[in-house]
Amino acid sequence: MVNISTIAVSSSDAVPELIDITTQVVSCVRESGVKNGQVTVFSQHTTAAVLLQENEKGIHKDLQKFLCSLCSPQGDYEHSLAPDHLEDKMPNGHSHLQHFLLGGSSQTIPVADGKVMLGTYQSVFLVELDRARTRNVLVQVIGE
Repeated sequence: MVNISTIAVSSSDAVPELIDITTQVVSCVRESGVKNGQVTVFSQHTTAAVLLQENEKGIHKDLQKFLCSLCSPQGDYEHSLAPDHLEDKMPNGHSHLQHFLLGGSSQTIPVADGKVMLGTYQSVFLVELDRARTRNVLVQVIGE
């Protein structure tokens, strides 16, 4: 069985921002009826990543500082200056590089007995790296 759902996730102006989507992912798995398999959580964007992390404000602040120290929004990025930049003309080269550092667009998590097998301190986050907006996150549940 395969089931695909879309979650709309809205962010604020505080970037990078970790937005906990664990409850929505667990709901998608429950509604799919899959008892054993896996769930893949996929961001359809190159400036928003999916991350498994602890839901604790200190680690969120640490991650924000870390990403901005390596890829500052005030940096000089070729992507942001390119005349053939995408239609939005946003100076967001830093967001693309932060996405790269976080490992990309998706996470796959096992499902057993109808439960998402997250560790004790793990939550699923969409990490907004660019600016306030609504993002689409696909949740694909595969199994029996």
